[in-house]
Amino acid sequence: MPLLRTLIFILGSLLPALAPVQAQGDLAGLRPLIDALARGGFKETEAQVGALAATGNPAVAPALEALAEGNLYERKSDGAVVIAVKAGRDMARDMALTDPLSGAALGEAASRDLAKIKVNNSLRRVIRSALGALTLMAKDPAVRRQAAEAVFKARDAEAVEALDEAIAAETDAGVRRLMEQARAAAVLASDRAEDEKRAAVDVLAARGDRDALSLLIGLSASAEGALRDAADTAVTRINKSLVMWDAAQNVWYGLSLGSVLLLAAIGLAITFGVMGVINMAHGEMVMIGAYVTFVVQEVIRGSAPGLFDYSLLIALPLAFLVAGAVGIGIERGIIRFLYGRPLETLLATWGLSLILQQAVRSLFGPTNREVGNPSFMSGAFDIGQLTITYNRMWIVVFALVVFAGLILVLKKTSFGLSMRAVTQNRRMAASMGIRTPWIDAFTFGLGSGIAGIAGVALSQIDNVSPNLGQGYIIDSFMVVVFGGVGNLWGTLVGAITLGVVNKFLEPYAGAVLGKILVLVFIILFIQKRPRGLFALKGRAVEA
Repeated sequence: MPLLRTLIFILGSLLPALAPVQAQGDLAGLRPLIDALARGGFKETEAQVGALAATGNPAVAPALEALAEGNLYERKSDGAVVIAVKAGRDMARDMALTDPLSGAALGEAASRDLAKIKVNNSLRRVIRSALGALTLMAKDPAVRRQAAEAVFKARDAEAVEALDEAIAAETDAGVRRLMEQARAAAVLASDRAEDEKRAAVDVLAARGDRDALSLLIGLSASAEGALRDAADTAVTRINKSLVMWDAAQNVWYGLSLGSVLLLAAIGLAITFGVMGVINMAHGEMVMIGAYVTFVVQEVIRGSAPGLFDYSLLIALPLAFLVAGAVGIGIERGIIRFLYGRPLETLLATWGLSLILQQAVRSLFGPTNREVGNPSFMSGAFDIGQLTITYNRMWIVVFALVVFAGLILVLKKTSFGLSMRAVTQNRRMAASMGIRTPWIDAFTFGLGSGIAGIAGVALSQIDNVSPNLGQGYIIDSFMVVVFGGVGNLWGTLVGAITLGVVNKFLEPYAGAVLGKILVLVFIILFIQKRPRGLFALKGRAVEA
């Protein structure tokens, strides 16, 4: 027994040391297969890709990926196949070499010493399929998911057996479903029995997206009898499902557009709806907020790149203060002399908007400025067949938060109470000791500041240019008039309604004609309800 334990101990000590040797042996066995990729034409290379995939060894994946990307070369001096990418001072000639199996660096070589292994689109499809089959059994579920999606797109009939093996071993339900769908696509491309193909049709019908629809339409065109009937039934089922998802997508786009309109109009709802000032420079307040975001990001890029994800949080208060200060300056310098004269106010603020545009054009130039998305606003995710981008989602949330904050300010603060008192009965408010001129100035500043933070949000989805505000001023007036002048809840409902209606009209009438139709609708609506959806009531309003 002591001797047996000694032998076990010796073997246990040697096994870890033998593992790398075994791995090196495996790689050495793969080397001739890798080098054979450089022999012959496309057909021979395709056959060699199949041979590498048949090994089932993930070590060949880097070579296949490099081949698909056009980075696999034959070294002329010894015929070895290597991965080569441009490097060195002379980017046109110097290539950095890497061993495709071990990943070891092999130094540099001139491009004239290498011969590129050519690929075409057909060969790339074969490579994608082979890579998918190789990684179906990977440890990482994300890799297996990508592999299943790759096989689904490749629709390689020869991948069915590999998929069967992977499905049997798969523990993640989501990945297994993707593998089953990939298998169904592969089965339809194979010469398997009709019963198996009809089962595959059911799997694809359950998937229900446009990729599955295109597969089934192709099958319907080529199949006959019961299989064709099954494909037609599945196509009809998917089309009905897609109509519902398209409607849901339009509603989401409408909510997204409505939130943008709400952000742009909510400041105008104060200056125009509450104060009765027709401020044609409101769009320029939005533009100022967007340029504040640009300046903040430029400073962060130059001095503290690590804070880029916080750039919008830094820009929000700055945009509010800058736009609000400009608004107070406009009210004190121009608007206060024009109260009660709406036509003169309109002309004065229109001229001011031109001056502000030209000032920004002189400072920053006429071209669009780049404002980046922080990481939490980049990308998208899917809910069924509904695609939701993170930047639009956060803008919807932001618009609702701004709206709730403004309601709280107006309802729960002494400034809000004073503002409402001044706008409803100025003389009575003044007799109660409220300094009406300053309330006017701060109210205009509040509306302008909110337009500024709207500019921060719009910089994430629109071009930052001197004309940014012009694109929203007409829509903002339409929202305020449609919702009911002076009513913030009306502004919310008006913005969402116009956003959704616009998105349902655009596919049929186009963007421009759709907007014209909305304008005509609002004109007709105002004929019936001159005070909008939510009219303010009371003796002061009626007077």
